[in-house]
Amino acid sequence: MAHFLNFINGKWVDSPQSIEVEDPATQIIIGTVACAKEAEVNQAVMAARACVDRGDLSKPRPAQRVSWLLRIADEILKLKAQGAPLLVAENGKTLSDAFAEFENAARYFQYYAGMADKIEGRSIPLGEDFIDFTIYEPLGVSAQIVPWNFPVDIAARSLAPALAAGNAVVIKSPELTPLAITLLAKACENAQLPVGAVNMICGYGHEAGTALVGHGEIDQIVFTGSVPTGQSILRAAADRALPCVMELGGKSAAVVFPDADLDVFIDSVDWGIFFNGGQVCSAMSRVLVHQDIHAQVVSQVTALAKQQVVGHGSESSTTLTPVSSLMQRNKVIELCAASVQQGAHIVTGGRAVDRLGYFVEPTIIDGVSPENDLFREEVFGPVLAITTFSTEEEAWQLANATDFGLVNGIFTNDLNIALRGAKALKCGQVFVNEWYAGGVETPFGGVKMSGYGREKGQEALYSYVQTKNVAIKLI
Repeated sequence: MAHFLNFINGKWVDSPQSIEVEDPATQIIIGTVACAKEAEVNQAVMAARACVDRGDLSKPRPAQRVSWLLRIADEILKLKAQGAPLLVAENGKTLSDAFAEFENAARYFQYYAGMADKIEGRSIPLGEDFIDFTIYEPLGVSAQIVPWNFPVDIAARSLAPALAAGNAVVIKSPELTPLAITLLAKACENAQLPVGAVNMICGYGHEAGTALVGHGEIDQIVFTGSVPTGQSILRAAADRALPCVMELGGKSAAVVFPDADLDVFIDSVDWGIFFNGGQVCSAMSRVLVHQDIHAQVVSQVTALAKQQVVGHGSESSTTLTPVSSLMQRNKVIELCAASVQQGAHIVTGGRAVDRLGYFVEPTIIDGVSPENDLFREEVFGPVLAITTFSTEEEAWQLANATDFGLVNGIFTNDLNIALRGAKALKCGQVFVNEWYAGGVETPFGGVKMSGYGREKGQEALYSYVQTKNVAIKLI
């Protein structure tokens, strides 16, 4: 059982206390990580501040940042064979998904390396007596709090553009899954980034997280996680008017019309709700299906659920992995039971799997009305809620009838319906005929209680810079 350390100011640092890390598929403690307190948080932030003040990232020619980011990508790929099994053990996901997560993390650095030397201002015409232009400058110290479901991927998603823009970063890793993410810091160390450019600490949210977001030397907060925690962070940020990027989850719906290719749709359901045990902020947690094909869709998604193979992520046959913890499993089961009391019908699943580990049966629940908690609340488990509609207008209304607005999907062969839906749906991203369509290149983020700001794509880069205008009067 290995012990993992925090990475502060270019050094690996231990702490008097440690956090035990559990395999959710076996309930066995697989490792420990140094538990950062306020003192370690302060050391990490001040290391990042010193890096910013020295200009280690912002003063060199941008081509140097291009080189650093490409080297980080190479180092991540070198470490993936070591990191993927760690990610399986602490997170529960399959080995193939764990390898894909490291590969996607490298892709973020490759993508933003191509943009690091292209952050260009513009000139503004004010007449012959003036020269006016804009400059993009890094924000400074970016505090980034990473969730447990895709720790390596999501950390890379924010770290890469922050570095590309010339910011130093302090990452608070998730206490449930803090092991594999340390290899991201190792990749930065191996790439020989300036000391203090990247710092990684692990600690509990009420201690390390609170100390980090309340620190007077940070210039930005990036957070992915629950609405209540995000709201708490925003209150702390308001005291200093700090810019934030907030991704706070979703309750995303797939809208299925009678002309949809159901084979295509079922393939998307497989990824949309059973991938990573349903623990995806943009999971397909609701299906809004036209009443004419309701029975057929229920039959097919039920068959798909019953085909899932529950098991440890290291087993090649596994298609459904555990949820993250006992607390999370209990929450999922309770929501399923409550949905029945509120008038819905469990077609299959809805219970804990009778085996060691935090497994939930693949679950299909039909007849979920807009008044049902399951229609509105994020589950974060392998639970699909089905609701019918009769008209196109009703479909868009149902899709929008939650406090969230992260993603939605449309399944149809009618381009007019797809385009009308893309305009009508109140969310940050619309998938058409493929759930999770897009990639590193496509902007991602939400509206309403799903948060604000965008990750991924070119738009994300401008979350990590501020605009300065220079106006010169010629004399």
